[in-house]
Amino acid sequence: MAIHNNLKNKYLLDGQFGIEKESLRVDENGYLAHTSHPFSDIEQIDRDFCENQIEIITGVHNSVDEAYDELSQLHNMAVKRLYKMESGKEYIWNFSNPPYVKDEDDIPIAKFHKHLKEKEIYREYLSRKYGKKKMLYSGIHFNFSFSDNYLNEAFKESDYKDFKEFKNELYLELAHKVVRYGWMIVYMTAASPLMDGSFIDYKDIGKDILSPYASGRCSKIGYWNEFVPILDYNSLDSYVDSIQEYVNQGQLKTATELYYPVRLKPRGNNCLDNLKESGVNHIELRNIDLNPLSGIGIKKEDLEFLHLLLIYLNLLDIEMIEDFEQIISINNIKESARFDDREIEIETGWDTKKNIRDLALEVLDDMEKVLGDTHGNISELISYQRKKIIDRKERYTLKIMNLFEGGYVEHGLKAAEIYAKTVIK
Repeated sequence: MAIHNNLKNKYLLDGQFGIEKESLRVDENGYLAHTSHPFSDIEQIDRDFCENQIEIITGVHNSVDEAYDELSQLHNMAVKRLYKMESGKEYIWNFSNPPYVKDEDDIPIAKFHKHLKEKEIYREYLSRKYGKKKMLYSGIHFNFSFSDNYLNEAFKESDYKDFKEFKNELYLELAHKVVRYGWMIVYMTAASPLMDGSFIDYKDIGKDILSPYASGRCSKIGYWNEFVPILDYNSLDSYVDSIQEYVNQGQLKTATELYYPVRLKPRGNNCLDNLKESGVNHIELRNIDLNPLSGIGIKKEDLEFLHLLLIYLNLLDIEMIEDFEQIISINNIKESARFDDREIEIETGWDTKKNIRDLALEVLDDMEKVLGDTHGNISELISYQRKKIIDRKERYTLKIMNLFEGGYVEHGLKAAEIYAKTVIK
């Protein structure tokens, strides 16, 4: 399926948006909280791997602004409740890398009961396979779907006879493009240059480490499977079957163990059977760091940029990704997570590499060219990203290093306290 510019109809920028944000709860001294999940009465605030790792899940909205506003409201609600905990004040840790970690026993797996007990058993399996510490990485997931109006108009202009098949193929093509350009997402949103020594070696607790990575969770030491998955993007059935094969072979326990930069998801129950039966409902971007320069962990400018990047990729006419290109693309993402962008080389073909700064500027220039007549704010949004590349002082990683180095946990805790007091006022 080739996506051409005839899909630039009046509904191009319409869509639906949702955000999921993982964050650790910490006590007043910068250690992982050991209280039970205090938000069982709030459906939009769940747990991820750890009992002290909250996941804020927005509803589905018709704009980035609306999704961002709900995330802010939920985040601030959580901040207020944690600050007033009877057992002692707690804070939301606004970094992808964890604070002080005493030992393995300091990382409590989320507890579930009765019919949900299987969730706890699954987490125990993950802890044995990957180690608990790796599960402490936290980040942002950005969910997007095209509007019905856009899909219907695009379908009318296509050669497809079946709407469901057209829709699935559209998302499949977008997904493999996101894999190719995943390095760009990491490069523009990486915000994790610092970590506490205990994340590497428990006896180094309290020791600041300037990591060689701008994003630890997206780097080669991050949250990845023990193999590079090769997925089949030729059809939705083949895509689902290629994931299921890893489960059948025992390399994955379930499809949710596929730690990949992008996922295609159905409406309702998120499982492979439902995806194959119901079709794709939305696409999820998964390799976005928490940003401590924002009170709620993500800047709206970056969410708006991710939306534009998805629209841009949708319009690109790119050949189907080959197996070897999938391996290259994952390696590029891990490479893009390094700290010094002057030394990052992105592989663009057989034995061909470009410095990430030059390549990212090329992408931004082309985005502005392709989308310039579709979005009134495009130049401003692109300029915001371009400044991060042209002026290294504007990179999140360097700003964070300057603000928090020489007391990563201490300064991070202070920032969380200041924000909490601001919210409570």
